[in-house]
Amino acid sequence: MARLSGKKVVVIGGASGVGHAVGAAALAAGAEVVVGSSQAARIAAAAERLGHGTVGRTVDVRDEASVAAFFDAVGAFDHLVFTAGDWGHMFGPTGTLDIDASKARLEVRFWGAARAAKHALRHIVPAGSITLTGGMLAHRPMPGAPLTTASAQSTEGLAVGLARDLAPIRVNAVCLGLILSEQVQGMGEAAIKGYTAHLPLPRPGTTAEAAEAYLYLMQATYVTGQVVRVDGGASLV
Repeated sequence: MARLSGKKVVVIGGASGVGHAVGAAALAAGAEVVVGSSQAARIAAAAERLGHGTVGRTVDVRDEASVAAFFDAVGAFDHLVFTAGDWGHMFGPTGTLDIDASKARLEVRFWGAARAAKHALRHIVPAGSITLTGGMLAHRPMPGAPLTTASAQSTEGLAVGLARDLAPIRVNAVCLGLILSEQVQGMGEAAIKGYTAHLPLPRPGTTAEAAEAYLYLMQATYVTGQVVRVDGGASLV
């Protein structure tokens, strides 16, 4: 039997990157998949690429009414994966950082995840799970990224807090290293090598490799409040 046969998996941020790979992996494991993103054209194209067993729905996680309507349309489901996030604004030295522009990123990555958890509660099954997405900067901060580091830490803190508050629904987070999403590919080969050459596994991860961590957390029925690192060993060096 397929690992997720008979389950419904909701992926917010499923139009591209890791979220799209999670949707594909969940489908391959036998699940029905709902992918959500803010842009109708992108989410329709993503659902078409994923194929049979996929439903695409638009949702703006910055708008609570949109999030509520999204979950009402989804109905009962088993697992929520949240990979949505904005790029940019939060990188830069403290002295020149655009604080106001940086707030928008937290609206998606942190507050968007909180809104999703709030409104998922009306429909998620008691044995279900929620998996959020953080990044290695939470544990390996670097110059020029203080707010990005704080954002990644806040995601992990939210997951731990929700795990206590929403039990027996399980809540965990995946902490990603450098994964070859479309955005990362745009960095260029030299920059990617610069970030990964010193790692125990000296390469970026693939989105399919990252997706396996989310599938594990959906199925690991005695795991909650944990952060699973998919980082090529970045936390070791």
